[in-house]
Amino acid sequence: MFLAACIDAGADFGTIQAGIDSLKTGNCQLEKKDVTKYGFRSLKVDVIHEPEHAHRHLHHIDAMIDASDITERQKELAKLIFLNLGKAEAKVHGSTLQKVHFHEVGAIDSIADIVGGAIAWDLLGVDKLVCSPIPTGRGQIKIAHGTVSVPAPATAELLKGIPIQHSEIECELTTPTGAAIVSTLASEFGAFPAMAINEIGIGAGTKDLDEQANVLRLLIGEQAGQTQTDRIMLLETNLDDVSAEQIGYCQQKLWDAGALDVYTTPIQMKKNRPGAMLSVICNPESAHALQEIIFVESGSLGIRQQQIERVVLARAEHSVETEFGAIAGKLITLPNGSQRFAPEFESCAQAADQSAASLEQVYQAACAAFVG
Repeated sequence: MFLAACIDAGADFGTIQAGIDSLKTGNCQLEKKDVTKYGFRSLKVDVIHEPEHAHRHLHHIDAMIDASDITERQKELAKLIFLNLGKAEAKVHGSTLQKVHFHEVGAIDSIADIVGGAIAWDLLGVDKLVCSPIPTGRGQIKIAHGTVSVPAPATAELLKGIPIQHSEIECELTTPTGAAIVSTLASEFGAFPAMAINEIGIGAGTKDLDEQANVLRLLIGEQAGQTQTDRIMLLETNLDDVSAEQIGYCQQKLWDAGALDVYTTPIQMKKNRPGAMLSVICNPESAHALQEIIFVESGSLGIRQQQIERVVLARAEHSVETEFGAIAGKLITLPNGSQRFAPEFESCAQAADQSAASLEQVYQAACAAFVG
């Protein structure tokens, strides 16, 4: 479905077929055709090949990719997708990357899907992929290791830290291959970003669903404005029986563990006791580790958590030359396209310590250097 969506959005079909041919897997051909899914036109791509029963290891697949004629970037991307898939398979089976072998995903059609997808993605020249929360479906499926619940174990492992969308559809909507592709390529998960759409690709799945079109939609365009949207976690707990020293120590531990922001708010609790609400903002993948710190260091008995969306301005590392030396900071782009410079405290403080100037003088000099 991903490969079909990329081709439908403009990736050259002939170049992709040539890349798959260079894998030297025998007669492996891509076939494409327009189909209708639940009333919507989409592109269906099938991989046609001779029957095989190979269970390949990761090094076998890497060797096939390395010996192919595709570009280095395409090789790196395809191998990274397989590496992430291999790590997930090894984890759920209690094996190692060297020993785990790919069953369904090691078959030539799956190899063509992933390598073809890597080639297609490179041909599209996309800078960033923003994906909606992932619908995995529900129910049970049969795999090489028996009957398992949806999402399959490897799929669930690959989607750790990625928002999942609830679905009532009794079907596997996201396979390990799909999860490996999206977890490798997507840099953000959340709401549809502000953008001007240039191309739309719609890739069709094989199964026909009763509830909706079984398609994957890819929209390609140019980002509008200078804001970016991502998903973060907010952790909160109310404290009224710990000392200020304990709260301060807990905050520092949270910062050291990778929290994006940590702060306290004075609150009034039961029996008119003054307390503090400890709030932590973090990436979803860091939430579990930070919760453990809160429980251990604050004495909290419960933590509220919610996934929220935030809008942030585009920013980049930048430095300016001043009479006090180079001052590092952030170059921030505002929604109207204008830019401002925010000097870093540590850089300004170091320059102030090394000179007779005050911290304020260094700040002013850095801002003036950027404007001037």
